[in-house]
Amino acid sequence: MASSPIDITTHMVPGYRDAMLAVHEMGEGRPLLLLHGLFSNAHVNWIKFGHAATIAAHGYRVIMPDFRVHGQSAAPHDPSDYPQDVLAQDVHALIAHFELIDFDLGGFSLGARTSALLLAKGLRPARVILAGMGLEGLSGWAKRRDFFLSVIADRDTIKHGDPRWLSVQFMKTMKVDPIAAVLLLNSFGDVDPDTLRSVDVPTLVLCGSEDKDNGSPEALVDLLPNARLAEVPGTHMSSVTEKALGETMAAFLTA
Repeated sequence: MASSPIDITTHMVPGYRDAMLAVHEMGEGRPLLLLHGLFSNAHVNWIKFGHAATIAAHGYRVIMPDFRVHGQSAAPHDPSDYPQDVLAQDVHALIAHFELIDFDLGGFSLGARTSALLLAKGLRPARVILAGMGLEGLSGWAKRRDFFLSVIADRDTIKHGDPRWLSVQFMKTMKVDPIAAVLLLNSFGDVDPDTLRSVDVPTLVLCGSEDKDNGSPEALVDLLPNARLAEVPGTHMSSVTEKALGETMAAFLTA
């Protein structure tokens, strides 16, 4: 199904403080809001490797925003455009714009973390997919923030062999605006795992078999009252290239 051609439409939608967000849509039917990972975009995580097409072919309208500072979305330099948890405020703006009431939600890495934050703040989609996420990835953000801040600060001097080299190459490939990226990184807060213990939404925790970048997916499943675990081949970076990712997501959504 992933190889079937399905048209993609892209339009600009105002987020928090009217920052314009690029939103890509594919398919018709039940709405699924999909959120991508840090310094990636909707095309790389969901469209390029066929995941959105696979899900759309199962009767879904797949709605895929580029987060602010990512993809085709705005990357403002005004610090007032980056209050704490601004990405969650952007998602709420998109939900209001598209008048989504009965819908499903999914995310990879930062998108999964943002989805968990939205659940903690009371959002109740019908189903949730947390991909590339473990329990420890919800909190302790300061360490990961400082890593990426150092990548940005030293981006012109980092050499091959430095553990930050792959990250800086990815950011350069994705043409990430460093000024806006610093503002965005400093807007992220921790997600208190205890706020999720009573969230009884059917949840799929989906990770690469070699992916522990965000901690233990098993511990995250144990925390959530209505969650199950699934694996696809790969690491944190390579799992999004696997056809099985979209197939596993579609199977969960349509079960």
